[in-house]
Amino acid sequence: MPKFSANLSMMFQEVPFPERFAVSAKAGFKAVEFMFPYEYSIEELQKVLKTADQKIVLFNLPAGNWAGGDRGIAVDPARTAEFAAGVAKAAEYAKTLGVPQVNCLVGKKLADVPAAEQRRTMIANLRLAADTMAKIGVKLLVEPLNFRDMPGFTLNTTAQVLEVLAEAGHENIFLQYDVYHAQRMEGELAGILRNNLPKIAHIQIADNPGRHQPGTGEINYRWLLEDFDNAGYKGYVGLEYIPAPDSASSLEWISDYGYSL
Repeated sequence: MPKFSANLSMMFQEVPFPERFAVSAKAGFKAVEFMFPYEYSIEELQKVLKTADQKIVLFNLPAGNWAGGDRGIAVDPARTAEFAAGVAKAAEYAKTLGVPQVNCLVGKKLADVPAAEQRRTMIANLRLAADTMAKIGVKLLVEPLNFRDMPGFTLNTTAQVLEVLAEAGHENIFLQYDVYHAQRMEGELAGILRNNLPKIAHIQIADNPGRHQPGTGEINYRWLLEDFDNAGYKGYVGLEYIPAPDSASSLEWISDYGYSL
């Protein structure tokens, strides 16, 4: 049976972020994930986790100026020092909070830097991050984002990420498989997992179109989640969707599909 984690960046936005731990715990979630923890101190997060009796299964490396349009900085040769500092900060949070994996958004393509230089920079930065995380027993993940929702993003498909992983040649770099992005770009959703299971460390889901909960769109999640289970995927499935009409009622599909939290 799948293990679900609530993505607190997307779900339970009816309350401020620090309150989402308790609210999601009340809904039944023992595991949570989110984009970035860095706005809050480690001590603040420890407190809310203890109160909610939850664990964090994933967050992202610092990704630059998110409000200003950055979606990661790993490809930027002018920001390698900033990237390294972000890796160190993420490692501190992950180690202290007991987070087993962190995701790297590599960033958008740069118009004024040759593509080959961006590639070399990205590979070097990923090796640095993978080394740092390996020392504390944390997996480094890399995620493709579809170019329809994220124009200009460097890595759009599973194949592109797998090529990067092969080029980096580091045993501590894995694929984060977001089914929503894969559906927008590729299809073959079950095949992606079955063909690449050893390199997939985390799955996230949302339906398409709309990026709402399973059952609202074209993806046959009733069948797909069972297939992931049968294929041998043992990690968490992150609910990274936009709840419709609200977080609580968006969870009805879980029991409808015969699952529980």
